Amino acid sequence: MRVISGLYKGRNILGYDIDGTRPTMERVKESLFAIIQNEIKDTIVLDLFSGSGNLGIEALSQGAKEAYLVDKSDKACYTIKKNIENLSVLNSYVVHMDYKKALSYFKEENKKFDLIFLDPPYQTDYIEKSIEYIDQLNLLKENGLIICESDDINKIIYKEKYIVKTSKKYGDKWVVILKKIC
Repeated sequence: MRVISGLYKGRNILGYDIDGTRPTMERVKESLFAIIQNEIKDTIVLDLFSGSGNLGIEALSQGAKEAYLVDKSDKACYTIKKNIENLSVLNSYVVHMDYKKALSYFKEENKKFDLIFLDPPYQTDYIEKSIEYIDQLNLLKENGLIICESDDINKIIYKEKYIVKTSKKYGDKWVVILKKIC
């Protein structure tokens, strides 16, 4: 895996081999970031099921102000820290917690996000549950985006306060970008 654009362009990212993760393929990541490129500058980003930190690091490379990279796996957090160190990434914060605890932690810290990446394990209902917690805790700024990745479009469940900005299938996975409208 590599960073596709920006400050860290072309640099390698470790972590394609972490058990239980599926890194976003480069062509999917490239297409996704082309869609949101005008939304990234000076944002605060949450990569909730971070794995290797791939999406959060890419956002920082393309101009995000801060990125919070969350994973509950010891190996994933170790890999994220190695990637941050190897690339000398600034303004990145590794949060070693379960997603529910992490979201509660961000509420306690009065943290709100402009962009939230949700790419949980496919066999779960974590997209729906994450969006519910994000809404309950009011963690997404007005007009913020939630970028969801799943193997099944029907697992991307959200309330009427969101509109679908983009929905696209890449092979066996769906990427849906939701925009908060109220």
